[in-house]
Amino acid sequence: MPHIKTKPISNNELKNRAIKYPDIIEFVANSINYNESLISINYENEKFFLVYKYDDKEGLLKFEKITRPLKLATLKEAIGKVAKLLELEIVSSNIENLNKKPPLFASRYYKKIEDFKDIEFDFDKVAIEVGFGSGRHILYQANANPDTLYIGIEIHTPSAQQLLKQIEIQNLNNIWVVNYDARLFLEMLPSNIAKQIFVHFPIPWDKKPNRRVISVDFVSEAIRVLDVDGTLELRTDSDLYYKYSVDIFSSFEKIKMQIQKNFSLPIISKYEARWNRQEKDIYDVIMVCNEKSQELNNNFFFSFNKMSYNIDIVNNLPHESNIYKNFFIHFERFYMIGNESILIKCAFGDFAKPEHKYIILNKKDCFYYHSMPISSRANFDAHNKIKELLDA
Repeated sequence: MPHIKTKPISNNELKNRAIKYPDIIEFVANSINYNESLISINYENEKFFLVYKYDDKEGLLKFEKITRPLKLATLKEAIGKVAKLLELEIVSSNIENLNKKPPLFASRYYKKIEDFKDIEFDFDKVAIEVGFGSGRHILYQANANPDTLYIGIEIHTPSAQQLLKQIEIQNLNNIWVVNYDARLFLEMLPSNIAKQIFVHFPIPWDKKPNRRVISVDFVSEAIRVLDVDGTLELRTDSDLYYKYSVDIFSSFEKIKMQIQKNFSLPIISKYEARWNRQEKDIYDVIMVCNEKSQELNNNFFFSFNKMSYNIDIVNNLPHESNIYKNFFIHFERFYMIGNESILIKCAFGDFAKPEHKYIILNKKDCFYYHSMPISSRANFDAHNKIKELLDA
């Protein structure tokens, strides 16, 4: 991924140089406990952080994972531009090809998670694919069913970028791409809206089953999102994942389930083609929704009471994870913005699908940077506890 290695400069020197360029660098937040700074960037209608780390030998300027924009060209350009503005002495770089024509990028089909708060679905039918990988299946479905909107959810950023290129090349208008965790995303969708949810060949996570997409919570949300006779279709080559998923589906009191083994699909990935050559078993577990769900009520308001930064806040906040009945909170890192503002990196919400956010607390205000949390009950409960802890 894009980065530049430089001769090291200190956090304070970085901040002093950045002050000269307020149009692109909004502020610099210096870590309290590490040789690390977060640089708030406003570039190409995107707001995000770059990270600058240094030691005695070198500095490293790179993107920050939580706030990064999807468009790789924007990241490369921003890193190159900031390095030049800050007069960093570059030792090595992997973003030399800035003058090349940027790849096709169908940005109008890229949807951010916050877009779904009040989004309009301009299609009569909606289908969802979780973890679309190379995009072969979702592209095939979108071409075959132009009256259906296909929402592709993929946490792997290069895969999302590749699908956006293919949407442009194939001149499709019925795919949206969401670069996010599917376990959180479903909570943003209205009830009874989807006719299909595809989960094809998810990572088995045999050693970390808590990271699996299929879970009781995920299936419960899928049932809510699916319309009557809508289907959740799992396809896997893992014996363990197949048996685990059947157990999950069976744990619901009222369920229709179909199981198929070694059935071919009209379109398959290169990995499935390899597994077929190896005569590996492929399982389909299809759950059918048989009833209407209540409308979603997630109008949670993530605001903070009037509070202000004080010098003791870092010491007063818990530095270990706090676990409550249906949520957790972990304040991970603390950064100073000048002398009277603090930036807090935190994780919170549901144990299985945590939210990662930054909170800015200054003398006048307190707010999330650079976007609000997903509007879920666990996140809202955690938010209220965060308010309580910040105001203590």
